[in-house]
Amino acid sequence: MKDISLKQAIESRHSIKEFDPNISIPHETMEEMIKLATKAPSSLNLQPWRFVVVDSDEAKAAIRDHVHFNTRQLDTSSAFVLVLSDNNHIHDLDRIMQQNVKEGYMNQIVKVENTKLMQSLIDQTPKELMYAQGMMDSAMAAMQFMLIAKDFGFDTNPIGGFDRASVLQALNIDAERYAPVMFIAIGIAAKEHYPSSRYDVSEVLTYNVSETTFVGTKKPTL
Repeated sequence: MKDISLKQAIESRHSIKEFDPNISIPHETMEEMIKLATKAPSSLNLQPWRFVVVDSDEAKAAIRDHVHFNTRQLDTSSAFVLVLSDNNHIHDLDRIMQQNVKEGYMNQIVKVENTKLMQSLIDQTPKELMYAQGMMDSAMAAMQFMLIAKDFGFDTNPIGGFDRASVLQALNIDAERYAPVMFIAIGIAAKEHYPSSRYDVSEVLTYNVSETTFVGTKKPTL
């Protein structure tokens, strides 16, 4: 672990396209990083994120034809981490709330009252919105994982270009239950990242009510 500041992790994180193929990540280290990633916030604390670490030659070969133009990252990375959202996460409320009681965060009376209120909110929320919420929450855990990886001395590359249905089938994962969010390639960079620009903050920021109907001080290019 490098023990760098959050600002340093953000400023030094870049998308790496080629890794040192001789580097492996012990499962104990991977699990420590995943544990920290799951400290991310989630709606109603339902924690929809799930992770599949693809680090064996056999598993990598099984998905190789389904990651499109990202085979270089797959072949050289220490692992390809598949981030998923569990569509069944809405059924975990009572178990999570009971765990809060067990760990002393609330008593049983508060647990019952809060569970009833939150379950009512879940029941009133359209299914597609709960799906979107699960994807958003899982994406936050994914970003947290990438910053944590940087603190541990690893580089990453978030990947959205892959055949989701084929990957789930290749890894024997229930496609009805789990929705792929992204892959994250992780390892040690073998080559420098490609530099990339960012919008000036003035182009993406508006305070309070927009005076022009668009966001930012500059009119967006159509």
